Amino acid sequence: MRLQLFRSLWTNGFDLDGAIAECHQGTYDGIEAAVPLEVAARREFVARLRDADVPLIAEITTGGGYVPVHTSVDRHLEELRTIAEASLDAAPIRHTALAGSDAWSLAEGVDFLGRALEILGDLGIAVSFETHRSRPTFNPWSTRDLLLQLPEMRLTCDFAHWCCVCERLVLDGEPQILALCAERASHAHARVGYDQGPQVPHPAAPEHQGALEAHERWWDVVWSANERSGRPVTTMTPEFGPDGYLQAAPFTGEPVASLDQINRWMAERERERFARR
Repeated sequence: MRLQLFRSLWTNGFDLDGAIAECHQGTYDGIEAAVPLEVAARREFVARLRDADVPLIAEITTGGGYVPVHTSVDRHLEELRTIAEASLDAAPIRHTALAGSDAWSLAEGVDFLGRALEILGDLGIAVSFETHRSRPTFNPWSTRDLLLQLPEMRLTCDFAHWCCVCERLVLDGEPQILALCAERASHAHARVGYDQGPQVPHPAAPEHQGALEAHERWWDVVWSANERSGRPVTTMTPEFGPDGYLQAAPFTGEPVASLDQINRWMAERERERFARR
């Protein structure tokens, strides 16, 4: 099994040219991004990826943004279909979705995700749903319940969110949920969360070694599950990002670290770890 590492455009200020250059330099193997909905922008995006010969993981986001601004199940489904159909122009190797709302009951989450899987299945799209705050997968227990009711549901495992939501390295105490998530994992986001946030200031800092090693234990479980299933490739996106995720100094707003450097460090570390398996 090979590891492919992807550069998220969210993490680099949506700089497509910069991400393509990093792929050609060998830091990353592909790009993770939303495909533009506007026709001209989408054509340009698709052409640039094609010319660069860089694979894409296409992102689907419902609810009006990264944090949902409405909770209508039907509107979420309409957005999902529209974005998914547009993304097909880019011929992505897979899709990952930030979809649904944490405001829903379990029954509403099951209804939405079940109908979403039907819509995407009709389009010939295999999708994994990200474990993310503000979504139905915002904590381990709700995600477990969704997976048990939806046997076809797959995950993009971003365990950093759960550390923030649960205020602890929660999966060390939930091995059965970790194992279930790993069996359903199609993709992983390599960002390190801790008890008071979804992103440590820098994963190389010694004060965050415990959180880093916990996430790496969990990613190892995902990789092992992928190996057992016979997958030839496993994918991961280093995803340290902006928008308040990256800590800054008071008053000046000066970032505590470089996102490009952090994500490069994360990519190189996980590539090296994977090669030693």
